[in-house]
Amino acid sequence: MMRAMNNFPFILTISSEKGGVGKTTLTTNLAIYLKAMLPDLAVTIISFDNHFTVDKMFELKGQTSKGTVEQLLTGTPASELVLQGQYGVDYIPSSNHLTELYQEFKGPMALCRMMAESGLSGIVLIDTRPDLNILTQNALYAADRVLIPVKDMSSLENCKHIFALFDQRGIDKKSLSLIPCLIDNRIKYDGIFKDQRDLLKGFAINRGYRCLETYISKSPKVESLNTNPDGKIYPILTHARETEVHTQFTELAQDILNSYHHTPEPRACLYHCWLQEQETQKKEAFLARLEGIPAHCVICGRALEGPTGKGFFYESADRNARGFLHSDCFVEMLRGTLYNLPAPNEEVHALSLQMIRESARESMSVFLPQKTPDGDYRLRFIQFDQRGSALLERTVSLTGFTEGRFDGVHDQLYLLLNESLAGDGGGLRNSWLAVHPVDEQRPELVLQEQHYRQLQELHRRVADFLALAGR
Repeated sequence: MMRAMNNFPFILTISSEKGGVGKTTLTTNLAIYLKAMLPDLAVTIISFDNHFTVDKMFELKGQTSKGTVEQLLTGTPASELVLQGQYGVDYIPSSNHLTELYQEFKGPMALCRMMAESGLSGIVLIDTRPDLNILTQNALYAADRVLIPVKDMSSLENCKHIFALFDQRGIDKKSLSLIPCLIDNRIKYDGIFKDQRDLLKGFAINRGYRCLETYISKSPKVESLNTNPDGKIYPILTHARETEVHTQFTELAQDILNSYHHTPEPRACLYHCWLQEQETQKKEAFLARLEGIPAHCVICGRALEGPTGKGFFYESADRNARGFLHSDCFVEMLRGTLYNLPAPNEEVHALSLQMIRESARESMSVFLPQKTPDGDYRLRFIQFDQRGSALLERTVSLTGFTEGRFDGVHDQLYLLLNESLAGDGGGLRNSWLAVHPVDEQRPELVLQEQHYRQLQELHRRVADFLALAGR
């Protein structure tokens, strides 16, 4: 089957909580077999372990490193870090600083996103540490296939933790396969299980695990490839062709290639499509929030342009009104209406405006109109910090508001409330208005998904505060 998206990698993760099961030998040699069987296929190895076996096996003399796995996990695209290694296998150099990233590595799907944005193609093999740390979990969730090497009952028992992780996340466990490794064919049993491989396979099936027909034998010849006077690591393909292990790796590589060819949309591709959908939805939501925003400041009626342009953003709690305000208009309104600061001379006026401006730009201003028993309105004005804690509160009489009478002092406030909270019959809606400072150079940024979500979280905290205070 033709792959629909050739610029997304098929991820093969090799993982086991048990050390000494042949995990890295499996990863490195399988990569070489895959490349040898399909020379045009891009094959890349990434190791989250810190023993540097991958580097020793594939590095070419004279190469200049572009970075390591650490840079991959901190945001550098994989395609910018990959080096071409021996036997045609690409790799990203290992790092011994990965444990320092555990606290910063957020979420179990972060690596899936990195692979979706990696720029890699072909097959990527991920070698993990013998534990279920956050990087191992990410490697498992990002994988199209997971090979779990087992060599004894202890390593078989540990498999339950990997299967449990998939259950917790609701991920299909069809990608998980056990492969018996380091099987000593000299050991035979009497009864239903003839040898180690049959024993492990039987117990795996009894636990509901999928176990491959292919297995990897224990071989003194293969073991000598990693320990020799030259201090080198030699591949099975070129130095152990006469062994049974060579045939087993050929069968395993063919199995992986079959999976690769029958996976037109690997998880990285599917995740990319999901991200695109999310971005489209975010863009549509952003445009919807922009739609209907007045092109003028509702306090002064002038267009929102110039150096004192969109300095503040307002939105009603019921989200029926939103817009931007001139910085000077909003600050002047606060000075004259809510702080009751006169302007006896130009110097004092400028100083008071500066103080109010600094306060307004470090807080959120909330306007809560309340109807009085005589049918008029009063206004609760509260300033909150960015955590939702009240900093200041004042009450202002809105005498004459229902009759539409401006008194020359509160006229700017009346205009703001009338434009944002007006309801039926000349009254105000049962809501409140929040005014937030924004970046005057990029005011619309407040309506982008992440910033708008933070704004709504702050509104939720304010709503809780007002509910406790009985509005």
